Amino acid sequence: MTLRVAILSRGPRLYSTRRLVEEAKALGCSVDILDPMKLSVTIGNDGRRILNEGWNVEVDAVIPRIGYSITGHGVAITRQFERMGTYVANSSNGIQNSRDKLHAAQILSSNHIPIPTTALVRDWRDVERAIQQVGGVPCVVKAPEGTQGSGVYLAHTERDASEIAWKLLEEGERVLVQEYIKESHGRDVRVLVVGGQVVASMRRRAHGREFRSNYHLGGSVEKVDLPDDYARIACKAARLLGLEVAGVDLLESSRGPLLLEVNSSPGLEGIEKASGVNVAGHIIQHVVESHTYSPVDLGQLLSNKEGHGTLAIRVRKYPELVGRKLGDLITLDDDGMVAAVSRAGAHIWNPSNDMVLREADEIVFYGELEVLHMRIRPLIKQTIDARFSAPEKPQPWEINDYSENEAAWAARRPDPQWRYRRR
Repeated sequence: MTLRVAILSRGPRLYSTRRLVEEAKALGCSVDILDPMKLSVTIGNDGRRILNEGWNVEVDAVIPRIGYSITGHGVAITRQFERMGTYVANSSNGIQNSRDKLHAAQILSSNHIPIPTTALVRDWRDVERAIQQVGGVPCVVKAPEGTQGSGVYLAHTERDASEIAWKLLEEGERVLVQEYIKESHGRDVRVLVVGGQVVASMRRRAHGREFRSNYHLGGSVEKVDLPDDYARIACKAARLLGLEVAGVDLLESSRGPLLLEVNSSPGLEGIEKASGVNVAGHIIQHVVESHTYSPVDLGQLLSNKEGHGTLAIRVRKYPELVGRKLGDLITLDDDGMVAAVSRAGAHIWNPSNDMVLREADEIVFYGELEVLHMRIRPLIKQTIDARFSAPEKPQPWEINDYSENEAAWAARRPDPQWRYRRR
């Protein structure tokens, strides 16, 4: 059966769109280019539909190429395809995560992805403090949303940074002040990740006084031998943001790779030119192989059953749990109280009673929420009570047993006149 593929794009003549169409047809797919701004959505109890010029859109797979300016509507259309059970190469949540630079930085940094130090500013009077927090000037000032280098400025003085921030704030934008990586000025490494694997990479260089290395701003591109740590970070970043197709930008710093940005609709012209890799072919091949599977929002799925859901405990908050066995804390029964233990970036499903807890572990519980609260709250209460009820080791001057060694106790007691003595 012919695979019906829809490419959501407003630019049918753009290089990336044309290459995807060529490769899809080469694999025998039926391809339509749909302008997401011309698609309508119908939602109701009798079903969900997407209309194009009055006709129902029925396809097997969707490749979203959503531009920054239409992110809101484009994400809504993408989400509707997902609700209809259609395979979508990049999820609506993934697109949203990547478009908000602050949100993306929060997700990545909390999962130990190295990034340049970044501060959010809502008032121009806070710019000076933000600059200090990111290491001083020069620094980068930019809007949290944007693509292809738009809304990104390099400020060499605090006055310049304040003026740029004031201008952005006047336009209703939030402002990010970011650490400037001097040794990576005017260049970065773009990594193209498809289906969790690196398929191509390149180094981009800016020309002249321009510090942004984007290909569409006139930057040059060249082939690069990608180190393993760069590839690992790029794949993990794409996975954390929920993207199957991603362009990951990394800075080459003195302290190793720093993740700058993740693009959910990466351009293909520069990287195919630099690497010599058929990137569009890799994307279409991944779509053909993966379209039979639909991604699942696990959190939403687990909450569908009335009164059920998930709870989590971070062991770090309760040091008394470190070194104890999971079975000592709570009995694992047929109700599946402990669904998983998150450890070192992985999930251990159906853990055994003998698992010894570590400080960085997170225990994920699933079941009837009322039962979970009844069984977990006493566990936490016992831990907290033990913490505050443990007797403290008495200080020497608190000893009140004079019978054994009164002279020794007196010698160790602090002299009440010590602060008045000459040193």
